[in-house]
Amino acid sequence: MMRLTALVACFVALLGFAVAAAQGALIQYHANMDGPSESPTNNSPGVGTTSVDYDDVAHTLHVHVVFSGLTGTTTASHIHAPTAVALTGTAGVATTTPTFAGFPLGVSSGTYDNTLDLTQSSSYNPSYVSANGGTPASAEAALTSAIAAGKSYLNVHSSTFGGGEIRGFLVPVPEPGTGLVVCAFVGAMGLRRRGVRV
Repeated sequence: MMRLTALVACFVALLGFAVAAAQGALIQYHANMDGPSESPTNNSPGVGTTSVDYDDVAHTLHVHVVFSGLTGTTTASHIHAPTAVALTGTAGVATTTPTFAGFPLGVSSGTYDNTLDLTQSSSYNPSYVSANGGTPASAEAALTSAIAAGKSYLNVHSSTFGGGEIRGFLVPVPEPGTGLVVCAFVGAMGLRRRGVRV
C-alpha cells in the first residue's frame, strides 16, 4: 500500500510539473542548419544548430548558435522573416543588421549566445520595423508570429556563400512536461495490468 501511495504521489507531482511548464512564458524553437536547406541550395559540408527561446513576459529572444565546417568564413548571421509559405522560401532580414551583435566573424566554426531585447529598436533591421507597424512592439508581434508559423529561419552567411551558406527553419520544441505526463500515464497503466488499483 505504501508503494502504491508513493506511485500516486509521483504521478500527481509529474502532472503538476507538466501543468506548470505549459503555463510558462518561455517558448522554445530549434533548427538544424545546412547547405541543402539554403535557397538556392548548396552542397556545403557546413552544419549547425540553433535554439531560439522567446520569453513573452520579459520580451526577449535568446539566440544560441553552434556551427562548423563552413567552406568560407562567416560574414553575418541573423533571423529572416516572414516567408510566404511555412518551411520554404526566402524573406528579408528581421533581426539586427548587418549581423547579430557579437556574432563570431571571419571563422568557419564557432558558437554564439546572446539575448535580444525585443522592446529595443536596435534588436531589429530598421526596415523590418518600418514594414511591421513602425514600433518595436509591432515588430515583436510580427517576428514572433512568423517564428510560431514556421515562416522564419536563421542562417549563417559566409565569404563563399554571400546569400547564406547554411540555414534552418525554426520549429517549436515540444513541451518538456508532455513526456513526463506520458511516462506517468504509462507507469499507471503498467500497475493496472499487474492488478494494482490506481
